[in-house]
Amino acid sequence: MDKFTTLTGIAAPMPLVNIDTDMIIPKQFLKTIQRSGLGKNLFDEMRYTQDGAEIPDFVLNQPAYRKAEILVAGDNFGCGSSREHAPWALLDFGIRCVISTSFADIFFNNCFKNGILPIVLPQDQVAVLMEDAKKGANARITVDLEAQTVTSSDGQSFHFDVDPFRKHCLLNGLDDIGLTLEKAASIDAYEKTAATVRPWV
Repeated sequence: MDKFTTLTGIAAPMPLVNIDTDMIIPKQFLKTIQRSGLGKNLFDEMRYTQDGAEIPDFVLNQPAYRKAEILVAGDNFGCGSSREHAPWALLDFGIRCVISTSFADIFFNNCFKNGILPIVLPQDQVAVLMEDAKKGANARITVDLEAQTVTSSDGQSFHFDVDPFRKHCLLNGLDDIGLTLEKAASIDAYEKTAATVRPWV
């Protein structure tokens, strides 16, 4: 998993509330267990017509936001079913941070496990960042995980809370496997001792 330290990037405004995981990645794309390749189907039913043509009005189809790395979203982002494909699709598109007033719990947890930082801020602060994001590619938002701040393109800075353990994992690029491998020496020592004490196992 890639480390998340400081991100300065284009933020796409998505003011819709209750964006659920089926909107993020529709069910027909859940057959794969590969984490790559899902970005092209992110928000599929909002991005494309039934014959596969892009819908020009959709924010991620607009030239200013095709390389967005941050989403500023409406309330209750990631609700619905618990599919881990949702953060996979966001990450594969290039989204590393989602800012909202609230997230569904399972989606929120899955983001951290996949290298995405979900940030919860009060409505008035999200509104400021939403307006900033509407300025397009010239307005870049900076997210500093170490300092726990989000800074708008005009210098307004907002503090966010994050669980210390999850912060540690993101800063060091540690998913569940990475956390286990941090203890590799202790695991090896235990296995050697166990083999001596219980050779029949």
